[in-house]
Amino acid sequence: MATKPVGWGSTSEKMKLKSLLLRYYPPGIMLEYEKSGELKTKSIDLLDLGPSSDVDTLVEEIQKAEPLITASRKDQVKLLIRRLQDKLGQHSNHKFYLFKVLRAHILPLTNVALNKSGSCFITGSYDRTCKLWDTASGEELHTLEGHRNVVYAIAFNNPYGDKIATGSFDKTCKLWSAETGKCYHTFRGHTAEIGHSAEIISLSFDTSGNRIITGSFDHTVVVWDANTGRKVYTLIGHCAEISSALFNWDCSLILTGSMDKTCMLWDAMNGKCVATLTGHDDEILDSCFDYTGKLIATASADGTARVFSAATRKCISKLEGHEGEISKISFNPQGNRLLTGSSDKTARIWDVQTGQCLQVLEGHADEIFTCTFNYKGDIIITGSKDNTCRIWR
Repeated sequence: MATKPVGWGSTSEKMKLKSLLLRYYPPGIMLEYEKSGELKTKSIDLLDLGPSSDVDTLVEEIQKAEPLITASRKDQVKLLIRRLQDKLGQHSNHKFYLFKVLRAHILPLTNVALNKSGSCFITGSYDRTCKLWDTASGEELHTLEGHRNVVYAIAFNNPYGDKIATGSFDKTCKLWSAETGKCYHTFRGHTAEIGHSAEIISLSFDTSGNRIITGSFDHTVVVWDANTGRKVYTLIGHCAEISSALFNWDCSLILTGSMDKTCMLWDAMNGKCVATLTGHDDEILDSCFDYTGKLIATASADGTARVFSAATRKCISKLEGHEGEISKISFNPQGNRLLTGSSDKTARIWDVQTGQCLQVLEGHADEIFTCTFNYKGDIIITGSKDNTCRIWR
């Protein structure tokens, strides 16, 4: 156990725990505390928590590591962890039905993403815009205009959800205000030294919202400082176009998928490649981590998807059943279900461990480019080449 920082005694009187909050996905406890009159928050991540974890031992370990958790708070922490265990133990067999169809854009959709609460979502399109929508009413809130080509990659800076990043075939990435729809920043660069020399196809924030990662057709991935717009480093190693690029939960790893049929795992501190995941017979069109960062899923033009362990890099299950290429894949927040969207016009829900298909979502008139769960895992949005997106609940 690390020793306490010097001067801890003098500051501990000024540090006062105000409240404990639960974070379900990934499991953790948020601490709200006052320090020198200022309200601050920090989190205790419980990424290894399972329905059968020993709560008493866990609380002892937390107490040793976190001075804010005093003896008087022990029972409260135990209660919170048991509530998290209950949530993790729920295997949802929810059947989704079609709730709403939105005629979203005048040209096909490329991507869709929800904010953390699921109250609104964004769509990207070949019409060069990104639109912000109210999930419950289906009302359009903002149109983000300014890109000079297809808007392909879009993301909220969740959990905050007050900023939106868009990546385009015009080779730039833009940062917008979700509240006003105004553009803050344009990350540009047409030469290899200062950015991407080709279209931007993939983009995501790290969990702090301080870094943005972009993947490009030029075979490289760039990590940017979101506040200054400066490049942190470039990941070079794939020998074909990049299809996906994202951080895991604790931002220790970056996962990239490529048309070269492989996924690569990189150390996010130094940008070095630590593993290559192989097995698909064709291009990898999408890849993702589950919320805890323990599992990786890959979707391929070979019509199959695979689940890998991030620790062992071994394949756990293979998802077979689509009649066309799988362009999009995502985990539900609980990490026990996968959602895939395919050129066969269907989206499918799968059991992560067995690879069994549990439900087929039908109705789109053309291939599905994009699909995603909300933060609770009880809403799905699918976007298609038929210019519509569908909300399922």
